[in-house]
Amino acid sequence: MKLLALDTSSEGCSAALLVNGSVTERFDLAPRGHTRLLMPMIRELLAEQNLAPADLDALAFACGPGSFTGLRIATGVIQGLAWGLEIPVIPVSSLATVALNAIERFDVAEGDGLAVAFDARMGEVYWGCFQARGGLPVPMMSERVCSPESVSLPPLDGCWYGAGQGWQLREQMPQSLVSAVSKTDDTLVPRASYVVRLASHELIAGRGVSAAEAQPVYVRDEVTWKKLPGR
Repeated sequence: MKLLALDTSSEGCSAALLVNGSVTERFDLAPRGHTRLLMPMIRELLAEQNLAPADLDALAFACGPGSFTGLRIATGVIQGLAWGLEIPVIPVSSLATVALNAIERFDVAEGDGLAVAFDARMGEVYWGCFQARGGLPVPMMSERVCSPESVSLPPLDGCWYGAGQGWQLREQMPQSLVSAVSKTDDTLVPRASYVVRLASHELIAGRGVSAAEAQPVYVRDEVTWKKLPGR
C-alpha cells in the first residue's frame, strides 16, 4: 500500500507517506505557511521513496473540524491530485487524529475514553469523544462545536483522557468533567502521520471516496461576524 496523507487543519502543516507499512512525515508549525510548505513536503516524501504521484494507491487528508482556510488548502490539493490520478480519497477526522496520538502518548487501555478539544475561536471549542478499541479511536458521539461550558462526556466504564489545544480552556469547562479526566495534553495538534495510519484502515475496508466527494467538514455551519463601528 502506498498512501499519501495531508493535514493543514490547524497551525501545523504536515504530509505523510505510508509505503508497505512504513510511515515518513514532514511536519512544521507554521500558521500562515501551509500554502508555501505543503507541495515541497509532498515532493520530498515521494523523492525519498523514488516514487511518482502515479505510483500512489490512494490519498488521505484531515477533513476537519479546524481552520476554515487550512481545510480548504488541503482539500484543494487532495482534489487536484485525486482527479488527475483517478485514485480514491480517505477523509479523516482531525479530532480522531489527535485521539490516536493521545492513545499512544498516554498508553491508553482498551475501552478507555479520549475527549478531544480544539479551540474553535469565538468562545467555542470543537469537541469529540472517542473510545480506544484495538488501539484505534472509535467515535462515541457526533463531533460538535459548542461553548467550553457546554462540553459533556458520554457514559463510560473506564478512564478519560483529554487531548488537544482546546483543553487550554479547561477553566471554562464544567469542573465535574475536568475532574473526571485523569490526564490531559493541551499541546497536541493534528498530524499527517496519524491521518495516514487511520486512513490505511479505512482504505482496507473499502471506504474511499471520489475527488468530488472529498469535502471539508466544518462542523460550524454559520460564522457570525461582528460589524465594526462605522462599517
